[in-house]
Amino acid sequence: MNAEAIKIWLKKSKSNLTIALEVKKEPDILYEDLCFEAQQSAEKALKALLLFYGAKIEKTHSIEYLLKLIEQNGNITIPEYIKEAAILTDYAVTTRYPGDWEPVDEAEYLTAVKLAGDVYDWVSEIVGPVSG
Repeated sequence: MNAEAIKIWLKKSKSNLTIALEVKKEPDILYEDLCFEAQQSAEKALKALLLFYGAKIEKTHSIEYLLKLIEQNGNITIPEYIKEAAILTDYAVTTRYPGDWEPVDEAEYLTAVKLAGDVYDWVSEIVGPVSG
């Protein structure tokens, strides 16, 4: 286990989550962009957990795939409320560019940041809090 690398991944995760929670002060900021930050937070927290279990970090944005890797490498049962975070994956790719999708509204945004916060908190409980 590389404690310093885990700390860095969790610190990045918390940074993304903080941005997702606090940036909607300008009307020009789109909810889908904040949801991208929420997805990044969950992804980085899960990658920290993979490191905690001694697994290799995969280059993927798929929350569902990362959760499967954690189950395999950590011999851990993932709570259902954490598995719900798999829906965040769409914000990593689909909504980042103009395309054929509906704009994200406030309710969807609030769900995304709640899920990301749940993932961050769950991982932090397992590996310990990040400070400094």
